Amino acid sequence: MRYGLLVKGAPYSSQASHSALRFAAALVARGHRLKCVFFYHDGVYNAARLAAPPQDEPHLYDAWRSLHDEHGTQLQVCIAAALRRALLDSREAERHGKSGHSVEPPFELTGLGQLIDLGREVDRLVTFAP
Repeated sequence: MRYGLLVKGAPYSSQASHSALRFAAALVARGHRLKCVFFYHDGVYNAARLAAPPQDEPHLYDAWRSLHDEHGTQLQVCIAAALRRALLDSREAERHGKSGHSVEPPFELTGLGQLIDLGREVDRLVTFAP
């Protein structure tokens, strides 16, 4: 089966991100295809490349990158939610006159249209929210 995930919880303030990662690992271990993870609301904080959790906690940013690297899963971030939370890629930073960026590939800023497309392209779209 083809799956998509919608993650709406921030990485360290709810279980949504941890649960989504464990679910993703279970999916691919069973041979399912995880096409895309779409980060929305506070879930966009999962794409913050500058996150530096304590060494005794899982580094969720790195875990999402590994999922992409190992399985080709797309990591899409709602651009409107990200900009509201000061998360910009290099293109948006330049467009808004900011000197730095906090989102980089494989995370991609996209619109809600991609979430709608994802819902049509997969067999199951599973939401993880606080």
